[in-house]
Amino acid sequence: MTKRSEAKYKLDRRMGQNIWGRPKSPVNRREYGPGQHGQRRKGKLSDFGVQLRAKQKLKGYYANISERQFHGIYVEASRLKGDTGENLIGLLERRLDAVVYRAKFVSTIFAARQFINHGHIKVNGRKVNISSYQLKVGDVIEVKEASKQLAHVLEASQLPERDTPDYLEVDHGKMTAKYVRIPGLSDVPFPVQMEPHLVVEFYSR
Repeated sequence: MTKRSEAKYKLDRRMGQNIWGRPKSPVNRREYGPGQHGQRRKGKLSDFGVQLRAKQKLKGYYANISERQFHGIYVEASRLKGDTGENLIGLLERRLDAVVYRAKFVSTIFAARQFINHGHIKVNGRKVNISSYQLKVGDVIEVKEASKQLAHVLEASQLPERDTPDYLEVDHGKMTAKYVRIPGLSDVPFPVQMEPHLVVEFYSR
């Protein structure tokens, strides 16, 4: 968990943006990149550089998914009908860790992955400990009964920095969330602009 936390803050600095909209982001204090050369003036990025940056930002946002796994999601998105960029976002938002985070059962998407791995989440009444589990419309996600009164769970549900999106029906009293529909890019409450079309261009080279 420590390594992921460090990588999370480095990603914010590298991108020069508060990717998760967190109050503690180091970008709130200094906008230049990490390391001894972070304050150097940056040259204009090439088209490849712009596409790579968009991919790193989107991949990093979802708890720093591995390259192999992220590319696999892109391949699946490209096979579906419709816009590949929109499909990519839809598949990422169907991940169990993304939904646990969106439902405000935990404070960060990194915490969501750990929370699921430790067996605190049920889907349709059955324990699921795989953070990449793909949800279907109508699925009901629930915090395990013994975990509903955990301090960090109660604190996360009260966080004022983000709201639950309308493609989830969330009941924080019962600690349940229903996956109502698969969202498009415009439905997802990203704190910064995401550019999935650039990710598609990156992989289509």
